[in-house]
Amino acid sequence: MNKNVVLEQEWDKTFKLDENVNHEKVVFHNRFGIDLVGDLYSPKNINEDKLPALAVCGPFGAVKEQASGLYAMEMAKRGFITLAFDPSYTGESGGYPRYNASPDINTEDFQAAVDFLSTYGKADPDRIGIIGICGWGGLALNTASIDTRIKVTIVSTMYDMSRIAAKDCRKRVF
Repeated sequence: MNKNVVLEQEWDKTFKLDENVNHEKVVFHNRFGIDLVGDLYSPKNINEDKLPALAVCGPFGAVKEQASGLYAMEMAKRGFITLAFDPSYTGESGGYPRYNASPDINTEDFQAAVDFLSTYGKADPDRIGIIGICGWGGLALNTASIDTRIKVTIVSTMYDMSRIAAKDCRKRVF
């Protein structure tokens, strides 16, 4: 477990924060004991007690300050609680060796994000979904296939990273 998580408090994204969205940094843990760091976005002027929620991750090798954060912020503008997170071994999240990928651990990362959202007071635990971008699309599908709490799965991907990792990537796998 990474016991010395230091969160960057300044806005460090590749996009501007929308004035209609709240933002805060959060830390949560996966079942392997790895600290995961995420950006939690919520719409300002919330009219409901509990909002639908989405966990967002990807592209493969990217961090939450890039595409996943932009997707999360856009969905927050549309009325969702969203969590863009750095997967294990990447960005502000823990795990060693750095810049490593593990379909098992990364699937668990998505489940840990769902755990966080299902206990977050402003999120409706019966309306949680996930978004997997690019290489994380396959990991989103993998997670949705085993986690019944996930009510909707959205993937925007050109290939299935889980299949690439499971098979020899030099051979045609589709």
